[in-house]
Amino acid sequence: MRATTIARNYAEALLELARREKALDTYGALIADVAGALGRDVKLRQFMESPRVSAEQRNAVLAKAYAGRAPKSFLRFMQAVVNHRRQLLFPEIATEYAALVDEVEGRVHAQVTVARATADGERDTIARELSRALGKQVVPHLQVDPAIIGGVVVKVGDTVMDGSVRKRLAVLRNRLVGAR
Repeated sequence: MRATTIARNYAEALLELARREKALDTYGALIADVAGALGRDVKLRQFMESPRVSAEQRNAVLAKAYAGRAPKSFLRFMQAVVNHRRQLLFPEIATEYAALVDEVEGRVHAQVTVARATADGERDTIARELSRALGKQVVPHLQVDPAIIGGVVVKVGDTVMDGSVRKRLAVLRNRLVGAR
């Protein structure tokens, strides 16, 4: 089984636990914290991936690190992941969990390319208009590319909506060249 499929299965289990406790955001922050710690701390990563360290030792460290900071069900979840020797999948589980929460809450992420930097008001307008057009809450991730000249290019999943001046000029050029 592929790592992303396994991570998705664990993320679904974590989502169910979070739903039961009505703590989607809390569990999301906790699993992101675990994933971030593995990414930042080389010693922790080596400890978690070392074959010389038993699952019991790893679980004891997790229990000590998250005692009083995390719900017991979350701690048991992490220990189950470790017991099944999938502890290095915590970053992928965190990513999959965030995607599942977005799906549950009707939220999508959009890559929005603009020709120039935007003010916060413009960013809010973009988010509002995209949310209206797509029928879901849109979280825009803006990037600046002066090559589009003006307008916006929006990518949501596999769908690209190109409203750039560059695209309009290309269409106009093709019409003029084809009219000869």
